[in-house]
Amino acid sequence: MGTTVPLWWWTLLAGVIGLAVGSFWTVVVWRWPRGESVVAPRSHCTGCERTLHTHELVPVASWLWQRGRCRGCGSGIHWRYPAIEAATALLSAGAIAAFGPTLTGLAAALLGMVLVPVVVIDLEYQLIPDVIVVPAAVVGLALGIAAHPGRWWVPVLAALGAGGFLFVIWLVFPAGMGLGDAKFAVLMGAVLGLSVIPAMGIAFAAGALLGIALIARRGASARKIAVPFGPFLAAGAVVGLMWGPAIVNWYTSRLA
Repeated sequence: MGTTVPLWWWTLLAGVIGLAVGSFWTVVVWRWPRGESVVAPRSHCTGCERTLHTHELVPVASWLWQRGRCRGCGSGIHWRYPAIEAATALLSAGAIAAFGPTLTGLAAALLGMVLVPVVVIDLEYQLIPDVIVVPAAVVGLALGIAAHPGRWWVPVLAALGAGGFLFVIWLVFPAGMGLGDAKFAVLMGAVLGLSVIPAMGIAFAAGALLGIALIARRGASARKIAVPFGPFLAAGAVVGLMWGPAIVNWYTSRLA
């Protein structure tokens, strides 16, 4: 007689996988913007170039054990590394806890894990990596269609609509919107479906609030400050994942 695997087990597994993926993201966010390979050479200390041993690569735990310092040269290891690993694990585990070990849960976990390097790289370099976002969008769209084959057109239209909307803004105002943002929106639409609408609304509202705050503090000169939009899209994506369907249902009920 078969037994049902409890949800907590799947959630734990997603968290462990998220830690491993997050460990890889720490390499990506350092090397990709510098044009370096993300697979070679092996992970090493950026201070003394010493190749790290296996026990020094355990996500989060190794940083805590070493007290945030390299065992070779004693140089500090930035706190963002365990933060990236932990955030990736939490988003992955949270997606499975919310949606279960389903195709929808897998798509949500994919989106959650991709948010992390997108936010970190965009904040630091104002770039969104195609090498991550484009394959994730393809996989996310496939999962979205497979999850609800009778409504296959919903993730397709949501992806095209969200990406197309930001693409038009990029064409009209390239200084204020990057093409990477449009590609990231395609991934959001593929995974979120109709929930991408409130997700985009949250992103633009948050961006507008920051713009108002900057203008209030710095005056007209604030208009020249470049602000990455990826983190706002990521925040909207999290809202869309957790509360998007409820927001859409509330709005449509108002129209009925």
